[in-house]
Amino acid sequence: MIWKMKNENGDMIRKEKNGVPYLVFRSLEDTKLVRHGFSTRLGGVSKGYLAEMNLSFTRGDDPENVRENFRRIGAAIGFEPESMVMSQQTHTTNVRLVTEEDRGRGYTKPLDYTDVDGMITNVPGLMLATFYADCVPLFFVDPVHHAIGLSHSGWKGTAGRMGAVTIERRKEAFGTEAEYLRVAIGPSICQECYEVSEDVALIFKKEFRAHADERLIYRKPNNRYQLNLWRANEIVLLEAGIRPEHLAMPGICTCCNPELLFSHRASGGRRGNLGAFLGLREE
Repeated sequence: MIWKMKNENGDMIRKEKNGVPYLVFRSLEDTKLVRHGFSTRLGGVSKGYLAEMNLSFTRGDDPENVRENFRRIGAAIGFEPESMVMSQQTHTTNVRLVTEEDRGRGYTKPLDYTDVDGMITNVPGLMLATFYADCVPLFFVDPVHHAIGLSHSGWKGTAGRMGAVTIERRKEAFGTEAEYLRVAIGPSICQECYEVSEDVALIFKKEFRAHADERLIYRKPNNRYQLNLWRANEIVLLEAGIRPEHLAMPGICTCCNPELLFSHRASGGRRGNLGAFLGLREE
């Protein structure tokens, strides 16, 4: 695989097992507490514009193809699909506390909740699963309380400070202190690829007005704007108390790598979904 990298920060590692490639963060692996990974579009059985590793039941794919894809990515990362708990993403900042009763939600049994863009848990053996095609995945590992979180942060979630909301929910549930958290921002769209309208730019200028000099947003001659979701999420996380040395940045843009990753922008909406997975190891 030849990746177009925005930066080589050394934290993101490319792995492969049984012909299925995936990405992990060295800093999260080093905790020895979790299994985790981020899928690519390679190594699955889906066809056409969904090829190959589509991880969505709602994009028009054959459900059996999707189930086989989950089996393959699960075998590569090291989890059974039946252990997954899936999000139900609608660009909110709602974070669900996941318990053993949720095991299999979205895969072996139907979701009984809506509007869930983030999940937290301290139950070993559950695999949190959220889904992407340009938006920002946020991985959280608390090595003190042995608890994890996984959140989806598009522009609406980022403007709503999803990262900070997730941290606050973790503190309420587990007593998590931000300074001890290990956090990673997953593959997602970079600033050069992410053009937004003026109304979105104005929302970010207002929410991040203290950072106007950091090229969070720049205006183009066509009166459109380029938005830096990576930097915006970094600001949110640092202001919420995450230590800079505990925060891993992505370096890989989904839109710059359309042969390797699904991108809504690059494909004009004809695409499958990538998956982010995070679970506490069973002792």
